[in-house]
Amino acid sequence: MSAADMKAAEPPVPGLRQPEERPAAGAPGPDAATPSPVGAGTRRKRKAGAFLPYLLIAPAFVAIAAVFVWPLIKTVIMSFQDVGRRELWTGDPAPWVGFEQFTNILGDGEFWDVVWRTLLFMVACVVATMGIGLFLAQAMQRMTNWVRLALTGALVAAWSLPLLVATSIFRWFADSDYGVVNMVLTKYLGLDFRGHNWWLDPKQGFLMIGAVVVWGAIPFVAITLYAALTQVPKELEEAAALDGAGAAGVFRFVTWPVIKPVFQMVTTLSVIWDFNCFGQIFLMRANKPEPEYNLLGLYSYEKAFESNSLSQGAAIGLITVLLLSGVAVYYLRQLLKIGEVE
Repeated sequence: MSAADMKAAEPPVPGLRQPEERPAAGAPGPDAATPSPVGAGTRRKRKAGAFLPYLLIAPAFVAIAAVFVWPLIKTVIMSFQDVGRRELWTGDPAPWVGFEQFTNILGDGEFWDVVWRTLLFMVACVVATMGIGLFLAQAMQRMTNWVRLALTGALVAAWSLPLLVATSIFRWFADSDYGVVNMVLTKYLGLDFRGHNWWLDPKQGFLMIGAVVVWGAIPFVAITLYAALTQVPKELEEAAALDGAGAAGVFRFVTWPVIKPVFQMVTTLSVIWDFNCFGQIFLMRANKPEPEYNLLGLYSYEKAFESNSLSQGAAIGLITVLLLSGVAVYYLRQLLKIGEVE
């Protein structure tokens, strides 16, 4: 008998740990015979839980589609039809006219006058908004805490003021008989503005309308730019000042590169908002704006509801969307760049 056989024949000694037998090479282990039920259950749970995020955001997608996507689709369809009041109320199918609505609009000189008027108004409002907003944001950095807190509260209060209330206040300011503007110019500056009507001249009228637009947009711009200015490292500004850079040099080479993405994003939003200005003009002119005060939003409304040409209004709205599509793409690119930096 060999030594191996004698060892195998020996009875196990109580209390002594016996060595584990190793499986032969290539033979499956004891755990390999049956798969682990815990791992399979985990995989099934993960597979089922992968759809949970989509289920949670599904109501938001449905709401967005109902509020934005479906009206946009209907606008595109109506712009290629001739929809009038009869088709709107009876539900009868409107005749298809192809590009006739766009041809009539683009060939109308009044439409291009409105486009240029909208562009000039938008540029003036955006420049004034961004300039005053940046000035206030920089001033807030140099204020004491309680003064900055009071100014921030005033800005938020002005921002939250309803548009109807704001336009009513500015209509009172520009009133020909009891307006604050005429009173200040006459009483304190010695100018003869008693009974002056600011709405006879469209340039003066747009000055008042622009004041409402800028006044309502400054709080958002100032607070956003102030938040961006707080991210500028103070040590870099101090180092630039020690190297001999003036206030303009510090802002140009230190402050501006930091706040530039936020400034561009806010400017893009201001362009979109001011280009679509509607409520301020409509309310300032007592719901009956003169043709000289028509911007693209009002022009589309007038064609659709006052001239009873819903398809022309839809076509003008679609052209407005196309004009702003480049600005929207630029805005999305800025958002992506800011996300990459962060």
